[in-house]
Amino acid sequence: MKILMPYFILILAVGLGIASNAFANNANGFTKPLPSILSAVTVVLCMGCLSQVMKTLPVGITYASFAGLCIVGTSIVGIFKFNQIPNMAGNVGLLLIVSGVLTANLWGAPLSSVEKTVHLGQK
Repeated sequence: MKILMPYFILILAVGLGIASNAFANNANGFTKPLPSILSAVTVVLCMGCLSQVMKTLPVGITYASFAGLCIVGTSIVGIFKFNQIPNMAGNVGLLLIVSGVLTANLWGAPLSSVEKTVHLGQK
């Protein structure tokens, strides 16, 4: 369970990021107080979650996963809440983002210090 905790926190950060984006859209250029405040609060909580995840997972994998999943999640919210339907190119792009996130997480582990020394000549 302990090994999965960073991923649970990452999912929470993604949810908060998606919520922040939806609130920002509703804030109408931050002219509406309540959605503006909710957007600010959720983005601060989101960054707090991300900082916790980065204690365990590599920053590149963490942020790539966060950004990609937030883009896809925000697009889904846009479809259902704001009636913003992406065209075919947009759908292909979203599919490529999901593919990239999966690839980075499943096969994109950073090199261990031994591998860096052997393959890259670093100490």
